[in-house]
Order: sequence, then C-alpha cells, then structure tokens
Amino acid sequence: MQSLVNLKVASPGTGGGVWPAQRSELLDWLMIETRNQRFIDNILVEMGERLVDAGVPVARVSLHLRIQHPQWRGARILWRRGAAEAEIRTFEYGAEQTAEYLNSPLNDISEGADEVRLHFDETSDAGPEYSVVGELRAEGLTDYVAWPLEHTLGKRHVVTFATDRPGGFSDGHMAVLADLLPALALVSEIRLKNRFARTLLETYVGPHASEQILAGATTRGSGVTVGAAILICDLRDFTAISDAWPRDNVIELLNGYFDAMSEPIEKYGGEILKFMGDGLLAIFPLSNPKACSDLLHAIAEAQAAMTALNANHIKEGRKPLGYGIGVHVGDVMYGNIGSRKRLDFTVIGPAVNIASRLESLTKQVHRPVLLSKAFVDLAGVECNMENLGSYTLRGLDEPIDVFAFSGDCLTVAEIPA
Repeated sequence: MQSLVNLKVASPGTGGGVWPAQRSELLDWLMIETRNQRFIDNILVEMGERLVDAGVPVARVSLHLRIQHPQWRGARILWRRGAAEAEIRTFEYGAEQTAEYLNSPLNDISEGADEVRLHFDETSDAGPEYSVVGELRAEGLTDYVAWPLEHTLGKRHVVTFATDRPGGFSDGHMAVLADLLPALALVSEIRLKNRFARTLLETYVGPHASEQILAGATTRGSGVTVGAAILICDLRDFTAISDAWPRDNVIELLNGYFDAMSEPIEKYGGEILKFMGDGLLAIFPLSNPKACSDLLHAIAEAQAAMTALNANHIKEGRKPLGYGIGVHVGDVMYGNIGSRKRLDFTVIGPAVNIASRLESLTKQVHRPVLLSKAFVDLAGVECNMENLGSYTLRGLDEPIDVFAFSGDCLTVAEIPA
C-alpha cells in the first residue's frame, strides 16, 4: 500500500456531522477560555478531547514547533485519544538534516506546501512513502493531514490531525479542523513566545533569577537579602591561551571548560548568575539545608570532569588547564543593579568579595580550591580539609582561616551525607 498525498490547499466541503454551533463553541473555547492556561500541551490535550466530543473523530493530534533554545532545535507535542497528557519530545540542532525529517510531511510544509494529506486504504497507491507512514499505519490510522501554523514574521510551524475512522475524515470534519487553524496559530504563538521569554531569561540569568524577574523584579534596586554558599571559579593563563590560539579553538576550549564546571553546579541546585570572561559566579541558597553539601558534590564532579578534559588535552599535545575556585558563605544582596536602562540581576556583598579574594589566593598558595572557615564549619567537613592558616585578604581588616582539600581534589566519598 502506498500513500495518497495532496500538496495543495484543501477546499473542504460542508457535510459531515458537526453542527455550526459546536464549531462556534470550539472556536470560542480556543480563543477565550484558554487565556488562563499557560502551557500549549495542556491546550492541545483539551482541544483533542473537545473535538472528539463535538463529533470530529481525531485519534491523534500533534504540534511541531521550531523553538529558540540553546540546546533544542524543535519540539513535538503529541496527543493520542484517551491520553490524559501529551507526549513532549525535543530535537537537537541538526535534526532537520536527518533522513527522517527530510523524508517527512513536516519538511514539505516547511518548504512551502500548504497541506499534506495521507489516506491509508487498500486503493491508495500514489505518492511518496514518508518515513512516518509505518508509524501511522501501525496505529491503525486511516487518514492524516498536516497543515502549517503561520506565526508572525513568516515563522511556520506544523499541526497534524489523524483519524482511525473507516474512510477517514469527512469533508465536514476537515472543515472544522481547518476553521481552527487561525485560532490555534494565535494561541500557540502566544504560548511559544511566553516560553521563549522564560527560556531566554533562564539561559542568561539562570532559573531562579528568571522567576524573580518574571514575577516583577524589574526595577533597579529591587531584590532580597539571602544566605548563600558562594562559588567563584576562574581559568588559569587564559590571556596567554587566547593570544596564542585561533579564535574558534579558544571558544571550543572555553565551552568545554564551562561544561565541566557548570553542569555539576546546575545538577546540584546551584545557580550560575554570570560568566565573567573565563570565570563564573554561582550561588547555592541556604534555604536548601543541603546547600553546602551540594556545593561540595558539585566541586567534586567538576574536578573529575576537568581531569577528564585535561586527559584529552594531554593526548592532543596541549597543556592541561588550570583553574582556581574560591568558596565562602554569608548573606548577599540578590537583585537588580545597574543603570536606569541596563540592569544586571546578580549578587553583591562582602561575602561575594571574600569568595573572589579566595579564588585569587589560589594563585599564591598553588591550591586549586580554597574555602573559608565559615563555609567549612557550616558544611561540617573539616576532617577532609587542610587548614592552610590565616590570610589577610585585600579589603578585609581581619585575617581569615583558609582551608584546602587534603588531596587537592575532593571525592564524593569524602563528603558527609
């Protein structure tokens, strides 16, 4: 069996078992009653259920969205009749170059087709065999249609509907589905842009700060005082590396270094507030009773990741990368600082300064990680630490006791539960 494909705009008829009042109710619900629903996947589920209740025999509905995300190129939201939730699948950059995508209705729509219609019956013997056909047939579907969802500025996404009704969708069913497209395009664009705004903030200021900003912390000086464990990290000899290496190699090196440091921080609940050239600033709020332990776990895994990264560098004939980490704990002002029109959501305060000074001190004492006594006492890990003595840090009147890991690198086994 082959698939019958129509790559033109359909002109649906008017027959088919759905009264005009029901069509109007569907549109009113989509345009008005979804205004308090934040997530497009929930809207998709309810839309599918309402279509079935209205007499449109949809068995499967999917949205295919190109999203602006640092990791994902796109997402598919899929609902099947009877499911309480939609399935969400993300696709990495480069997915649009795979054979699966290139041989799909989605690609045809992206390339300008206004409709792709597939019928699955014994007499259908024309048209290309898309890669998705096997999946659709296995689900017992008889008819499938893909349409573009036109967003502003020419951005085109895709919606698909499929049925298992013998004979497929009627002209009346198709008319109802086609009527939904403008409203669905508007509703999906609003949610997609809301998600993009959140993703943009999470990408550049982190998840916790983004929540504060979206909740209204957008004026200069707005913020709160929080207790936090503070981590400041810096790459060693970066100036010499950037002078000697080609630009693309420097960027690749930085990305590898930041992956090694950042992923464990985020894994254990830390918030990276900023990247500063070849350094980063992160906090672990003390509202989490395990903040200090989590920070130590993050350091242990980051050091292991740096060891693996340096092993590759040595194998490639490069020098291993050095780094310095300073750790302290205390109250910080967490909020908006800057000029009237350009703000930075960050943390400031004496505790941040001390963490920064400890990071700088790593160069002098030749230990990769230095921790203040205040942090060590709060974390309760003094047995795994070496007291390096008291140091007077720049800007402080009183010296502070400084600690380092006994073996330079910390292992997870050394961290108290």
